[in-house]
Amino acid sequence: MNPTLNRAQRRLTHSGLANTAITVGYLLIGAVLFAAVFPNVVVRFGVYPLAFLAVAPVPLAIRRMRWWSTPFYGFFYGFIAYALFNYWLLTFHPLAIFIVPLIYATYFAVFFPLMWLAGHLFGRWAFLVQAFVWLAYEWFRTQFYLGYSYGIMGYSLFPAPTLIQTAELGGVWIVSFLVVLPSFFLAQMVNDHGWNVFVHRSRIVSLIRWRRLELIAYAAFFAFTVAWGVLSPVDYRDAPSWDVALVQQNIDPWQGGFRTYERSLEVLLDQSNRAIAEHDPDVVIWSETSFVPSIDYHTRYRTDQERYELVRTLRDYLDGRDIPFVIGNSDGQLRRNSDGELDRVDYNAVLVFNEDGTIQNTYRKLHLVPFTEHFPFERQFPWLHRMLVENDTTFWEAGTDATVFELDGVRFSTPICFEDTFGYLSRDFVRAGAQIIVNLTNDLWSYSEPSAMQHLGMAVFRTVENRRSMVRSTNGGMTAIIDPNGAITDMYPPFREGYLAGTVPIYTERDTLYNAWGDWLAWVFTGLAGIFLLVGVLRIWSRSLIDKARATIGK
Repeated sequence: MNPTLNRAQRRLTHSGLANTAITVGYLLIGAVLFAAVFPNVVVRFGVYPLAFLAVAPVPLAIRRMRWWSTPFYGFFYGFIAYALFNYWLLTFHPLAIFIVPLIYATYFAVFFPLMWLAGHLFGRWAFLVQAFVWLAYEWFRTQFYLGYSYGIMGYSLFPAPTLIQTAELGGVWIVSFLVVLPSFFLAQMVNDHGWNVFVHRSRIVSLIRWRRLELIAYAAFFAFTVAWGVLSPVDYRDAPSWDVALVQQNIDPWQGGFRTYERSLEVLLDQSNRAIAEHDPDVVIWSETSFVPSIDYHTRYRTDQERYELVRTLRDYLDGRDIPFVIGNSDGQLRRNSDGELDRVDYNAVLVFNEDGTIQNTYRKLHLVPFTEHFPFERQFPWLHRMLVENDTTFWEAGTDATVFELDGVRFSTPICFEDTFGYLSRDFVRAGAQIIVNLTNDLWSYSEPSAMQHLGMAVFRTVENRRSMVRSTNGGMTAIIDPNGAITDMYPPFREGYLAGTVPIYTERDTLYNAWGDWLAWVFTGLAGIFLLVGVLRIWSRSLIDKARATIGK
């Protein structure tokens, strides 16, 4: 046995283990930073300034990987990052904290190889292509059945209104670009020159000179962002206003049954009476499914006497009030199935009652939550469908219309729950004529303030993107009023019974580029990522063909 060879093998083994440990360490640090920049159990609004560096450990780790290992490392990072970030899903169901991180682990298993490829094909500009790939990932995961907006990096800046005003130009995507670009740039500097490049003054000066084009371009972009944030906010002081009362009943949604519905109605009526007596609002708004028995269904069919009596109590109350109400409700309707028989279908809905207690119109939720509200794959995955049903999952039908209500000349639309996390929906409502966005939400099921705050942070962007005010009426938080500049002007404490009364500006004087063009910038980033990667691969392939041709000619 050759002792010299044994020592060399041991060195290689130790080197491989050290590299793996460093790579895993980078990914763990990245996962922690990713969760930390958003609202969390330690910092209420999240450590959002760290967002500009939070992604850096990812490209640092990717540089140390072999190409064949990137999907496994990507799977690892995605699972840990989302398990930490969305820890509150454990409250919903033990499987939820496994399924959602598993989905994002799969996404990163696909996108890590693409970022590795970008890092090895583009030399000086690798950081830029990697940033495009990351932004393409952020857009892609909001699409299709599994669409989910939590964790888009731009949303972490919602506590900094000055830095998010450009969202009226390019949506959350332009803010994400601002945030993630420094991470990829910093990582490339370290990957190319080592950490000691930042230790010696001469090396820093040399690096600045060599990279002055990139640094000047980003400084100009950041300066433009700040300037736009200072100069672009709208002045709504002369705009008309709408006085609202947002009722937060704080009823545990996990406690079902008639007595819970009865208790919820008692709280809703009591808080509404207080709000009307003390503030005389223009409208009273209740949260998502604040009243559970279907008002329209039980009024029409009266198949359940106990629930009909509760509905009648509510309708008698509304008939006796000279004020309109906006109420979240489970809306049941009879529809004929393929066999011509009448079946009941249910919608997650909002009903608007006129001052005389009559129903003006109904909005039925368009974008349902995957798994928990909608699962169209019963045939393909019968075991999963059965498991969801056995765990009391309520499946809804999807609505079809972007409804715009009108009360006393005020036009508004009512995205339900996580619908306000998708920019395209609020854009559609505003384009249909909504002057105010009214979000009805029930986040109390998570028992988590960070969950509700993460949701609120995304809602803030809808106001800037469209330059429209938003009010949020929630069961347990965050009940809030947000102005057209993304500033939270008032917010009721979470997990407390009560109401929030306030004045909402009806500002409609400015249309935005985002409202006109939608997620155009997401398409641009995705297209650039695809084009650069394709060109890079074709360039390598063509060089390989040329080298082979030269070798053949040489022979």
